[in-house]
Amino acid sequence: MKKTLVVLAASLSMMSMGSVFAQSQSPAQHAAHHEARVEQRIASLHAALKITPQQEQQWNAFADVMRNNADTMSRLYQQDISAKNLSALDNVKRYAQIQQAGADGAQRLVNAFGPLYDSFSPEQKTVADNTFNEHKHAVAKAIGKAQHHHHHKAGAAAPASDAAEQ
Repeated sequence: MKKTLVVLAASLSMMSMGSVFAQSQSPAQHAAHHEARVEQRIASLHAALKITPQQEQQWNAFADVMRNNADTMSRLYQQDISAKNLSALDNVKRYAQIQQAGADGAQRLVNAFGPLYDSFSPEQKTVADNTFNEHKHAVAKAIGKAQHHHHHKAGAAAPASDAAEQ
């Protein structure tokens, strides 16, 4: 379950990153588009999981964590994109900050999702397991595409780890 939630957190991060790369968007357009995608994912999960009135309070806590995590990651990526002429050390520090925020967000998701998942019926658990596993594969594919795009941008230098392998 923890691994699935980490993937969910990553997917929310990737949703942020994907829309950040759409550089034709103004910050306000980006924020509105990003918020709509997060809300769409929350609504989709709510419907798929058939959240009962008794589960609404736990669901709302989980959905709020999803929103807050997505907002945090979007803000960090926006700051990262807008930062110009940073030293290599500052770039590594920013990377660490983004990764730490993702890890912290994943833990908050675990903490919020655990009680909700425990309240699920066996049928809801099956739907949740299947939904999150399907989403995990889609996220992995999106991450692969984003990494491919990042590594093959014209004029981009290969990361140090790539250079060491060559």
